[in-house]
Amino acid sequence: MEVFWELDRIPAGFGPTAVTLGNFDGVHRGHRAVLGDLAELARRRSLKSIAVTFDPHPQTVHRPDTPAELIGALTDRLARMSETGIDAVLVQRYSLDFAAQTPEEFVRDYLVAGLGARLVAVGQDVRFGRDNAGSIDTLRALARTYGFEVVTIDDVGEHGRYSSTEVRRLLREGDVRAAAEMLGSPHTVNGTVVHGDARGREMGFPTANLSPDSAGLVPADGVYAGWAFFDADPERYPAAISIGTNPTFDGAERRVEAHIVDVAFPDLDVYGSGMTLEFIERIRGQVTFDGMDALIAQMHRDIDDVRAVLGS
Repeated sequence: MEVFWELDRIPAGFGPTAVTLGNFDGVHRGHRAVLGDLAELARRRSLKSIAVTFDPHPQTVHRPDTPAELIGALTDRLARMSETGIDAVLVQRYSLDFAAQTPEEFVRDYLVAGLGARLVAVGQDVRFGRDNAGSIDTLRALARTYGFEVVTIDDVGEHGRYSSTEVRRLLREGDVRAAAEMLGSPHTVNGTVVHGDARGREMGFPTANLSPDSAGLVPADGVYAGWAFFDADPERYPAAISIGTNPTFDGAERRVEAHIVDVAFPDLDVYGSGMTLEFIERIRGQVTFDGMDALIAQMHRDIDDVRAVLGS
């Protein structure tokens, strides 16, 4: 799959194209179905399939005081989109100037002249152009004027419509298993391993701490069974992932840290390395314990639960 970062960087001979547009946050099963259908439609018509996604998220541009909380990083979005069989993605820089195009300007200048669209696949509830003035009826009328086909594709599965909003809700509640069902694969958070306060090491449970500027929606506080991946290391490591403020020690800063299960952590030189955490199942919520002994006993139980979930 090719990735284009500017409209005018698309080679002149790339099209004609079949196009769809969306934020595709999380690239859930509904998104995957839409993109897969687009790829198939394009093949049948000897067109190139291209999806347009936006960065930053339109909500962040229009409502900067309440920026969008994205499920995953743009790099993860592109990686997941590449699995659907489409030929290319255009990452459109979203701005107020871009949003100011009238529906006809957007169709004429962007879709037809810019992307060489011969087919445009959208949901029945599509809105586009300045103030979201364009609708599916607008698009069909413009298609007759500018000579392209409109196909409606719905992101509906056997259990109803898939939704990035619903995935966010599930993650905020800690239901990472249900979120993975909707996403089609486990949710991930990634960043750089940084030094913590070493309390885990003192208790016999050393951890790799994720940098505060990690990418991906951090699930609800608690302990999770999951997998840890490190840059330049092909292995995946079973992990007990802790999210929270360490209330037993009166902590205030929310942290994400992973204890690698059944591997001697000192043998892993991971500080400064990139780390991706894959969430499989929530073991329990965050709890305040009466002292270190009670906490250590619970951590042993947590590790046993993680082993049971992961089969490690």
